[in-house]
Amino acid sequence: MIKIDLITGFLGSGKTTFIRNYVKHITEEGRKVAIIENDYGAINVDRLLLQDLTGDNIDVEMIVSCPDPETHRRRYKTKLISMAMLGYDRVIIEPSGIYDVDEFFDVLYESPIDTWYEAGNVIAVVDSRLEPDISPASEYMLCSQIAGAGKIVFSKSQLATAREIRDVRDHIGRALEQFHCKRVLTDQDFLIKDWNTLDEADYASILTCGYHQASYVKMPVTHGDQYQSLFFMNLDITGTELMARSLQLLDDSSCGHVIRVKGFIQDNGWQEFNATRKEQTLTPIPVGQKVLIVIGEQLDAAKIQAYFPQAEFKGEIC
Repeated sequence: MIKIDLITGFLGSGKTTFIRNYVKHITEEGRKVAIIENDYGAINVDRLLLQDLTGDNIDVEMIVSCPDPETHRRRYKTKLISMAMLGYDRVIIEPSGIYDVDEFFDVLYESPIDTWYEAGNVIAVVDSRLEPDISPASEYMLCSQIAGAGKIVFSKSQLATAREIRDVRDHIGRALEQFHCKRVLTDQDFLIKDWNTLDEADYASILTCGYHQASYVKMPVTHGDQYQSLFFMNLDITGTELMARSLQLLDDSSCGHVIRVKGFIQDNGWQEFNATRKEQTLTPIPVGQKVLIVIGEQLDAAKIQAYFPQAEFKGEIC
């Protein structure tokens, strides 16, 4: 049976970075891995971030995203069926930041998927400096991801204070209580450590963490109902200017509740850009695509466009 791991995490939590480290560790042990990513047609941001992982033992596969849940579910099943005979030891699923974890289990229990695959680990990546005030929909997504996780991995813990980490742990507990999840978390459920210092024992604890099936009150939240991802193409701008405008945008409530700005620009080579209220980064990468994605709630496209007049607004990612 092929084990499937689900890596969840709120928008901007660091899922893709964690997957890079996780997959490298698995393949160093000689195992063959496939990573399944959501594909937004012309917008393949996360795939570009994982491009250097592809090789003899690693494949990156895509599922074309769709606003219709049933269509997306069918495409997910079709992809798994087509991959079943390719000799993978493990498949890693990285969904979008908005994802109902129940879908992961539901598909695995369906025929013929259940003859080839079994659930491995559910890993929730949480920002060590998660904002204290998030929307009800975000609280629900946090609960749904934590409830099923075998391991809760804090990102950027080396940048957070002990108080910030304690506050996020308390926040997670409140989110579970809010949706009547009876799961009680212990220290063993968490991995709070600088990812650059993870050792064999840390990875062993992740690889054997499994998952939980804890019940909670369900809330009908989908990407289209609560969250938006607006994308802009062909943005010619310097990294310094982009960072300054993104910080202004994140603080401009008239544009909606902007959660994250990410994408790629060309400025002395290709640069990957990520911005949240807590952190902004520019990282050189070998190949990119001139695209900027603004993620949030109740976004005003016209007002956001004013921050990037050079770019072409292409619409909303479904």
